Amino acid sequence: MPLHVDKRGLRALGIAESFQKDKEKSILAGVVMRADLVVDGFGFAYTTVGGMDATQSIIQLYKSLNRQDINLLLLNGCVISWYNVVDLNKLHKSLNLPLICVTYEESEGLEKYFREYFPHDWEERVEVYHRNGERVPIQLSTGHKIFVRFLGMELDEAETILNRFTLHGSVPEPLRVARLLARAVLRSRLLQL
Repeated sequence: MPLHVDKRGLRALGIAESFQKDKEKSILAGVVMRADLVVDGFGFAYTTVGGMDATQSIIQLYKSLNRQDINLLLLNGCVISWYNVVDLNKLHKSLNLPLICVTYEESEGLEKYFREYFPHDWEERVEVYHRNGERVPIQLSTGHKIFVRFLGMELDEAETILNRFTLHGSVPEPLRVARLLARAVLRSRLLQL
């Protein structure tokens, strides 16, 4: 299915998380947003803090929306919820959707942390992390530099999409709103514990 990056009704599912290291589960929030920046739906899922189930949790969140009109995924990082590594290739193949994974800072890599904190399965984490590929720097029209991994599209398409969804700063709107929602849900859940 071709990705029509200039389509007014282009819909992205932005997914972000919020967690606390002392809790077993983190909150994933998904926001469906059109390219004209109208919010068109949202959903939630849990994933394990320090686990390796983030990929499956994102698939579950997407399927729970029961939508056929989502054109692409935007992810706020591929190592979430305290080193729970998202398998971008598996996600792309399972959902048959183009995706862009966004990060905001330069990094020397995470292998030393995988080894230190997860001696029982660090090799699996490193393998998935490397399989996700290298990040590509992009200069947004807002003047901010971000780093992306993308599947199912070309670099120029990823740049166009990110510029369409980013009003100011470096965080695309679907991810900014998803992050706000995830934090709010986590706070409200913690108040009840």
